[in-house]
Amino acid sequence: MSRLPCNNRGFTLVEVLIAIFITIVAVLGILALMSPAWRTAAKSDYLGRASGILYETLMTQEALILNPCNAVPVSNGPTAVFASGQATAQPGDAQFTVTTTIALIGTNVWSVNVLVAWPGQAGISETLVVTRQEGFRFPAGCASL
Repeated sequence: MSRLPCNNRGFTLVEVLIAIFITIVAVLGILALMSPAWRTAAKSDYLGRASGILYETLMTQEALILNPCNAVPVSNGPTAVFASGQATAQPGDAQFTVTTTIALIGTNVWSVNVLVAWPGQAGISETLVVTRQEGFRFPAGCASL
């Protein structure tokens, strides 16, 4: 058997207090990051939904303009659109304001600008240039407008 001295005293009260202090500082640091993380998650959710609404609106307007049988849609003032896609707000639904501007920029050439905004944000926008194309004439034989 070895006769080396052994320290079996354990932790002192000072060591325990230092460990608790370090743990509290770490937990408070993590809690301080929660609020910005929630704001960032909410903003990314709104951006994702707004980009879907923006894309759908642009594609709908493009499809209407491409067909020579359709009258070119008029520009729309601010319109309320809900993320659920329903006509009225559902519980927990997000509301967006969609503004569509259509301008004739040449012979059979239109500029379509869509702005999608939500409360507290300027929103996102995109512009698309669309021309009439005979290949999109439907129904066949309709009179050009």
